[in-house]
Amino acid sequence: MGQKPDSRERAVVQKILDLMAPIDDSDKVRILRTVATYFDLQVSGNLPAHPTSATTTVTTSRTGREPVFSGHQPISPKDFLRQKDPKTDVERAMCLAYYLAHFKDIPSFKTADIAKMNTEAAQRKFANTAYTINNGATTGYFVGAGGGNKQLSAIGEQYVEALPDRQAARAMMKQRARPRKARVSGRGR
Repeated sequence: MGQKPDSRERAVVQKILDLMAPIDDSDKVRILRTVATYFDLQVSGNLPAHPTSATTTVTTSRTGREPVFSGHQPISPKDFLRQKDPKTDVERAMCLAYYLAHFKDIPSFKTADIAKMNTEAAQRKFANTAYTINNGATTGYFVGAGGGNKQLSAIGEQYVEALPDRQAARAMMKQRARPRKARVSGRGR
């Protein structure tokens, strides 16, 4: 850190300063956090509204994976379920799968992962987690992800995003459901 920046670094810093100058301070903080997340940099300390008043340390922790931009504020699984207010075991499993994918960066799961997340969220135990997941898969909320894993389907994600408004979630499901065409048999003609 004690080295002088080279001319390329200075040019990048100058561009950033020029671009951020007209932006208000709270937006600058959000932008800096987003950039740090994109480059998988760990920022310790607070990023204050006025950068001169804080001690901030930046370290790299490259993991070789793509950065995740879920757009979600950090929230506990318990609070997430409280917000979504699932009424059935399938809805609760869907919410837990959504939480794993969007807040824990775990897009596919085994049944045990849902049971573990359920415990972390301080929820009552599922009577039969595998049965619940299979019911959700039959309805199209879960799909296979290979290796015995499952993942929340696109429709399942949209359903969870619509919660706690069940009318909107069900309306979305009806809109997405397409009537199946009757099969015409070519035999006997």
